[in-house]
Amino acid sequence: MILRVLRLCAIMRLPLSLPESLVMRTDEDDEMVWQPPSAELRLPRDEVHVWRARLDLSQSLAGFLATLAPDEKGRAARFHFQKDRDHFIAARGMLRAILSGYLNSRPEQFSFRYSAHGKPFLATDDGDVRFNLSHSHGLALFAFARGRDLGIDLEWVRADVAEEQIAERFFSACEVAALRALPAVEQADAFFNCWTRKEAYIKARGEGLSLPLDQFDVSLAPGEPAALLCTRVEADEVSRWSMTELAPGAGFKAALVVEGRDWRLRRWQWPE
Repeated sequence: MILRVLRLCAIMRLPLSLPESLVMRTDEDDEMVWQPPSAELRLPRDEVHVWRARLDLSQSLAGFLATLAPDEKGRAARFHFQKDRDHFIAARGMLRAILSGYLNSRPEQFSFRYSAHGKPFLATDDGDVRFNLSHSHGLALFAFARGRDLGIDLEWVRADVAEEQIAERFFSACEVAALRALPAVEQADAFFNCWTRKEAYIKARGEGLSLPLDQFDVSLAPGEPAALLCTRVEADEVSRWSMTELAPGAGFKAALVVEGRDWRLRRWQWPE
């Protein structure tokens, strides 16, 4: 998502300096919350599962590709860069593999449909399983629940982005004021806290950028709990959704938005 906005800024001729590529690091404290999945996958209605996976798995790509539907293979073929193509294949293959564990079906048997704004969902009821995924810089997160909508977003933190005028163009006035009131050293983390929370929320609603980002406010200060603070869309939205900050690994920010509050989170690590 953030990359689409960066391209938009380029079209608008906003200045943007790009940093050198960074090596993805991991943080020991973050790693402890991501556990190997249980041998028998179950998805109770009072649980939300988030899976974390690295997408640089060239040895598995052929197997993943074989499970994709023709339209997914067509999408993969349209990527210009090989790495982007491989990451798409890996992400879709993993999604199908995880769903097959929850639903006791073969990965290639699933068919997806898409909302008017591009959110994927299973073409058949299949136990009312809902899902959402996000990937950035070689890392992916997949979220699953039964009978409740959800959205997830993952972004690689880039300090230069927070210094540009993206916040002023897309965030609410309250969020911009809160962001710029923070010490400069905290603004990159705060910017991506805000971005991932807003993106996860609009993905949960399934509306994409048809819902303007300045029509609702989220918390953003480092150390502050993730929360949907208010909306100018529907009065009951704040009580409808719960928002959680995730710890995907050093150098990344992520957020999860789930319908309702009567659920608990479980985090799984895709086997490597």
